[in-house]
Amino acid sequence: MSERRKWLHLILFLLFGITSISSHAAFLADSVTLYTPYTRISVPPGESINYNIDVINNTAQVKNLGIVVAGIPKGWNYVLKSGSWEIGQIAVLPGQKQTLSLKVDVPLKINKGTYRVRIVAGEYYSLPLAVNVAEQGSFETEFTTQQANMEGHANSNFNFTAILNNHTAEKQLYALRANALPGWVVTFKANYIQVTSVENEPNTTKDIAIEINPPDNIEAGTYRIPVSAGNSSTAASLTLEIVITGTFSMELTTPTGLLSTSITRGEEKKVELLVRNTGSSPLNNINLASSSPVNWSVSFEPVKVDRLEPGANAQVFATIKADKRAIAGDYVTNLEAKTPETSSKATFRISVKTPMLLGWIGIFIILAAAGSVYYLFRKYGRR
Repeated sequence: MSERRKWLHLILFLLFGITSISSHAAFLADSVTLYTPYTRISVPPGESINYNIDVINNTAQVKNLGIVVAGIPKGWNYVLKSGSWEIGQIAVLPGQKQTLSLKVDVPLKINKGTYRVRIVAGEYYSLPLAVNVAEQGSFETEFTTQQANMEGHANSNFNFTAILNNHTAEKQLYALRANALPGWVVTFKANYIQVTSVENEPNTTKDIAIEINPPDNIEAGTYRIPVSAGNSSTAASLTLEIVITGTFSMELTTPTGLLSTSITRGEEKKVELLVRNTGSSPLNNINLASSSPVNWSVSFEPVKVDRLEPGANAQVFATIKADKRAIAGDYVTNLEAKTPETSSKATFRISVKTPMLLGWIGIFIILAAAGSVYYLFRKYGRR
């Protein structure tokens, strides 16, 4: 045999061997199928992924296969089960399938990116899986609110809603604190119950209601109240802002503070009043009103105070006219100064007197009656 023919036989032999090996490998690879419908999943840090994986035996023989999870990143946890059992090997009857469940826990502290895992059965069969972590992970606590500032007067209650997010892998007990100025009252509520601390499971959130009551005499201005939730291992804080527009308060009185007077029936009495702004905000459009006995009348001069600065007084006169048929005695008249924000009342006790002319007439009648009796007694008394 020539040298050329020997080399030709050798080449044909090698080609036949390689083709046979490739065909055998292809047959082995096709004899078992690993299947799951979701081979690429996008999740946030701290999420758990649950896969259902079918191991399908396409051959006429029982397949007994070792099952492993390869390429699992460091810090990730997983559990591979069939039914309620964790497994490392599975047998599949010819032409049938077995379903595995794979739970993969993505850690909270992880970089954004794509991570690849393979499910390997035996020596030839594998299923590639891709997990896309959509954002940069962290191992921390978040304390946030969508509305961090409010405006109102000092008599208002300011109610905020915050979200406490436990971005850690452990259950946390958070102490709730507020760093407010003296006189401010800050309360925390969870599930409508007043609390000083709350417990959060890993990677869960809890709604926290924060109620803030400012002091009654607080001046107008902007106030910032830091609040926090934390413990020895993790903490978070946020700052709430309150804009106080001032307090609205006034007093209706007299220059002397005396709230009583006298009047003759059918006549008028002019009473001097003071409207005093006792709040910290200006008062606008102060209207005056009254409530008096039937057939009495009250008029004001001026009828309205356009504007009154904090601490200032406005002089007002009330003219009270009594009923001309009023009998002698005490009567009550209510005077009121009011704005949309506040009001004040003054209750006047008014004593009604009869006119002097009627008094003199009464005296004259009494004297005339006494004189008549005396005259009759003198004229007829001795008979």
